[in-house]
Amino acid sequence: MNVLIIDDEGNIRRMLRALLEAEGYSVREAGSAEEGILEAGRAPPEVVLLDLMLPGMSGLDALPALDDLIPGVPVVMMSGRATLSDAVEATRRGAFHFIEKPLTPETVLVTLRGALEVSRARDLTRTLTEEIGPEGDLVGATAAMNRVREMVRRVAPSDARVLITGESGTGKELVAAAIHGLSARKAAPFIRVNSAAIPKDLVESEMFGHEKGAFTGATERRRGRFELADGGTLFLDEVADLGSEAQAKLLRALESGEVERVGGSGTIPVDVRVIAATNRDLRDEVHAGRFREDLLFRLDVVPIRMPPLRERLEDVPLLVDHAARRLRRRQGLRPPRFSREAMDVLQRYVWPGNVRELMNIVERLAILMPGPEVQPGDVASVLPRRPAPPDATPVYADDDARDLRKRLDDYERELIAGALHSAGGNVAEAGRRLQTDRANLYRRMKRLGIRE
Repeated sequence: MNVLIIDDEGNIRRMLRALLEAEGYSVREAGSAEEGILEAGRAPPEVVLLDLMLPGMSGLDALPALDDLIPGVPVVMMSGRATLSDAVEATRRGAFHFIEKPLTPETVLVTLRGALEVSRARDLTRTLTEEIGPEGDLVGATAAMNRVREMVRRVAPSDARVLITGESGTGKELVAAAIHGLSARKAAPFIRVNSAAIPKDLVESEMFGHEKGAFTGATERRRGRFELADGGTLFLDEVADLGSEAQAKLLRALESGEVERVGGSGTIPVDVRVIAATNRDLRDEVHAGRFREDLLFRLDVVPIRMPPLRERLEDVPLLVDHAARRLRRRQGLRPPRFSREAMDVLQRYVWPGNVRELMNIVERLAILMPGPEVQPGDVASVLPRRPAPPDATPVYADDDARDLRKRLDDYERELIAGALHSAGGNVAEAGRRLQTDRANLYRRMKRLGIRE
């Protein structure tokens, strides 16, 4: 948590340093705009506190230079003699916020927390953009993933709301980040709200903000996620977990483009694109009386379904390679190669935890496997023992994996033969029953020596 203070008054810098270091921040100082720009270039901060009136280059003139040097880093302007026009001009030039001197600890800390949330949201957007690859591509070459990519490319340039559905671990947040990253809002914040992780009595405060004294513990005004996402994208994860009051406020915000802080008496205009996600069927939630139908209609303008991994097992090798590259980049690990037999085991597992579970398994093998190549027994030793659902192709971990490949081939041979028999020899129909495409089924039949 790095903060750069640019102020020509030494006592102000000392007061701010003492306050922020007591809160756990790392602080650097500069006595002029020119010195501050050099300091920012040496080690980019997460937030800048910048005085308006400085000797030489003014704080206003320093704003464009800082934006060129550290784009996206929030800059909080400070002044004791500013006019309204100064504040407007600072905001126009890209300042995150404007606070008046004399400074109070509460005002500084609340503003700083809001600025850090924006800074980290932008960092998250960049990280997610790296993870989904160039031009917002998601990992996968199956027809299901091609459909998802096409939907992302078509909807991203618009401001249409999107509802992303799919099981946990399928990558719904990556889809939302891809849409944001390909939109005209990509330079603005991508703010995430996990509705399921916020206590019910704090959801409205988190989303819409609150005024000082609005409830017990509200010692200062706080901006909500809608305000933090102004100009950018708000990702509402697990939207089905919102309570009835929060749903009503969300509906009003979507209809009016305005939010009202808890305890507030006025509305605040916001320009926010909302993307929602859920692992539940919202229509079932509507029928059960747990979700508003009018809110569903507002959110579900463009639906995108993320397929579970068991429906695109052909993508497993690509995902394993993606996981390996990410481990090299982030942790400096050198993941071992996967033998063909080991990859076959991964492609036969049902993956109830979807892509997230696969990523965890690859990381575990990269840490625990000492050899240069992962073998079937290595994979079997780390896969959980669990029964498979009746409509999926299961893999069971086994301590003795010496003949695992043969047993898996025998099981697959029986499964395909049964599907062909029940489909009257129709390969396309057998493929549908096995949840795979005809070309892949032909390849597997050829490998296993199965004739039509």
